Amino acid sequence: MYVSLRDRPGSDEDRSGRALRRVSSTVFLLGTVSLLTDVSSEMVASVLPLYLTASVGLSLFAYGFLDGMYQGVSAVVRIAGGFAGDRGGQPKWIAVLGYGVSALSRLALLPAAGFAAITAVVTADRLGKGLRTAPRDALIVEASDPALLGRSFGVHRALDTVGAALGPLVAFALLASVPGSYDSIFVVSFAFAVVGVAVLVLFVPNLRTAGGAARIGLRLALREVSGRRLRRPLLAAGVLGLLTVGDGFLYLSLQERDNLAAVYFPLLYVGTNVAYLALAVPLGRVADRVGRARVLVAGHGALLCCYLLAAWPAGGPALTVGVLVLLGVFYAATDGVLPALIGRLVLPEARGSGIAAAQTVVALTRFAASLLFGLLWTVQGPGRSLLLFAALLTAAVPVAAWLLRGSDR
Repeated sequence: MYVSLRDRPGSDEDRSGRALRRVSSTVFLLGTVSLLTDVSSEMVASVLPLYLTASVGLSLFAYGFLDGMYQGVSAVVRIAGGFAGDRGGQPKWIAVLGYGVSALSRLALLPAAGFAAITAVVTADRLGKGLRTAPRDALIVEASDPALLGRSFGVHRALDTVGAALGPLVAFALLASVPGSYDSIFVVSFAFAVVGVAVLVLFVPNLRTAGGAARIGLRLALREVSGRRLRRPLLAAGVLGLLTVGDGFLYLSLQERDNLAAVYFPLLYVGTNVAYLALAVPLGRVADRVGRARVLVAGHGALLCCYLLAAWPAGGPALTVGVLVLLGVFYAATDGVLPALIGRLVLPEARGSGIAAAQTVVALTRFAASLLFGLLWTVQGPGRSLLLFAALLTAAVPVAAWLLRGSDR
């Protein structure tokens, strides 16, 4: 892997594969920001299911609502964040705003005690994520060779996942040192988030995207987002998102089946993130070669297998590790591949808006999926609910493959 000192893609590389393939230094810097931010966010996310159900005392349906908020509330501002970055041509500062809002929400968790207060804090955190994600991904596309988008997103997601793996480990260490010390987790999480914002402000170059020169209007952005090139990919993303169960539910089902101690709960996140880290770059390269749509669909096949293993009545370390690895495969094959696919289907000046539209669809449908799964768990338990989602996903995968046919051309 070579780091380029330039921030914009070259056009003279040997396409036969004999020339060096380089990933922009901007991608590595943005990956470092995401690494620090994910240490912060995953510290909180890895204890949130237990904190809400055991310490705060929420029901599983209430947790399903909050998990849905965690997954879907960012949809409210994703398109706004993408359009703002496109409109001004300087998506970095929109990303800074989003990262800053999320950082402040960590401290706000300290006084939050009731359902309404926690919901407000989670909402603020996810609004910050919604603002920053599309502008950040637009920067990655802007700084990358079009032929290497899958690899560039893979490198970024790999660095992001290093933080996602470290965050639960830090939370585990804090809980092991002082059992029930959730406040210390929130404070340390805030410190990591502040450092991430500082790296973004001080070191990431302020690349101007195509929108800054074209002064993209709202009409053009809406036309690109609703155009025929995105219609089928967005529909496919929505169909698959409706059947994507939140990580917290999967981990709670594993804990219930295998009777894991609460202190070990954050380590489940580590297992998934290690698998994601190992596979993000390889699967990004595979997506560049065989097609991003194919890899995206295959990733949901891994999620289907994950549901079946998690629903298996017999427990044990091997099955638990299998669930975590398959969940990591799913994220490695989808998280960076979707924006890489969408980013080449819209005009450059509307790239942030297009990526935001796809992320909005995914966020909204996963919000609905969390609400539905929380209700099903309350009525019939985790095993049957997972099997139902597995059956529906089995039918949805070929439909999504048909919808995505030809989108890599």
